[in-house]
Amino acid sequence: MFRKILIANRGEIALRVIWACKELGIKTVAVHSEADSDSLHVRFADESVCIGPSPSHQSYLKIPSIIAAAEISNADAIHPGYGFLSENPEFAEVCRVCNITFIGPPPEIISLMGNKSKAKNVMKEAGVPVLPGSSDPVNDYEEALSLAKEIGFPVILKAAAGGGGKGMRVVYSEKEMEQAFKMAKSEAGASFSDDSIYIEKYLENPRHIEVQILGDKFGNIIHLNERECSIQRRHQKLLEEAPSSALTPLLRKEICETAVKGAKYVGYQNAGTMEFLYEKNKFYFMEMNTRIQVEHPVTENITGIDLIKAQILSAANEKMIYNQDDIKIIGHSIECRINAEDPYRFIPCPGKISTFHIAGGPGVRVDTAAYSGYVVSPYYDSLIAKLIVRAHTRQDCISRMKRALESFIIEGVKTNIPLHLKILETKNFKEGKLTTKFLEEILPQK
Repeated sequence: MFRKILIANRGEIALRVIWACKELGIKTVAVHSEADSDSLHVRFADESVCIGPSPSHQSYLKIPSIIAAAEISNADAIHPGYGFLSENPEFAEVCRVCNITFIGPPPEIISLMGNKSKAKNVMKEAGVPVLPGSSDPVNDYEEALSLAKEIGFPVILKAAAGGGGKGMRVVYSEKEMEQAFKMAKSEAGASFSDDSIYIEKYLENPRHIEVQILGDKFGNIIHLNERECSIQRRHQKLLEEAPSSALTPLLRKEICETAVKGAKYVGYQNAGTMEFLYEKNKFYFMEMNTRIQVEHPVTENITGIDLIKAQILSAANEKMIYNQDDIKIIGHSIECRINAEDPYRFIPCPGKISTFHIAGGPGVRVDTAAYSGYVVSPYYDSLIAKLIVRAHTRQDCISRMKRALESFIIEGVKTNIPLHLKILETKNFKEGKLTTKFLEEILPQK
């Protein structure tokens, strides 16, 4: 087992890793930027190292600084959390060269599954259903147009090397194609230093369903069932739940076993997520995330498995103690991402939190690094807390989440709590009638 783990991240996920390490008896090292010197992950870690100025490219994304911090603190492993360097194969490779264990899959798998077109091709080889589209990045506009006509509009253009909605454009007709192609390539190049674009058929009203995968270094891979992640804006998730209300037991078995088949095909290790689009009783592989997800707590709630501990144990060469038959669905869980932003315009609202009273009571969990007096920095993501509830049924979960949101008091900055309450009151949400278009259908049209 590891003696000391450095956490190459910040905020609530850094704290989440610290809690897991404390329970495993492992010392922790927090790294932080100048803006985060008063953050809770710095306070609760056993050691801390400042790795640079506030901008993330000068601190949390600076590989030499993080490796230096690990070496001077004698950390024998690094947990990357999510975001930042968590899916950077170069970082995982540097860790390996420096004899520091990267808590995640090997760099070769990160590289393979991180490129959407390569991942799609390898999943097709594995027998996992994929959407019709380009097998490789398209070279120019003429090729893109020809392929789009062959597939049939609408199509979606996607950055081959990235995610999070960057370098992504939906095209409904031939006349929109040229401008969309130029914009997608430009944005992809600016965001990922790689302007490669691929094309696939666009589903107009799909659900976004993902399957949590867990593997060890001995070839054992299981699934922990699925999460419903259809409520999004700008391709960023806002509210997640587990399990999905859309799946019958038979469909659940099929999609989860398909995810395991794909993960086994590439020899996956550690925690990961297979993401699918689901429409009209058919599902299609979309992408794989080779890291822990923001929404992992809903899976923990319905399975009773600590995913961060499982990651650490897998990286430490421990054999998985679970088999597939051990994984049961226990009740229902919903997570709301509480962001410091205008609730309807989605504009970040950095500033100082003057009052911070978290929700409590039965079945309520809050993952956060915020507190009264905490300054929400303009340099990072606007997420300030994850409010997670669990109950026996989905309807009980909705009632519990509403109660929890109403008692969660945050003053000094705007938050999206009013939007979450609006979502919970929507008839389609209550009935589980969700698609990725859900938010744009309930928000005022401008």
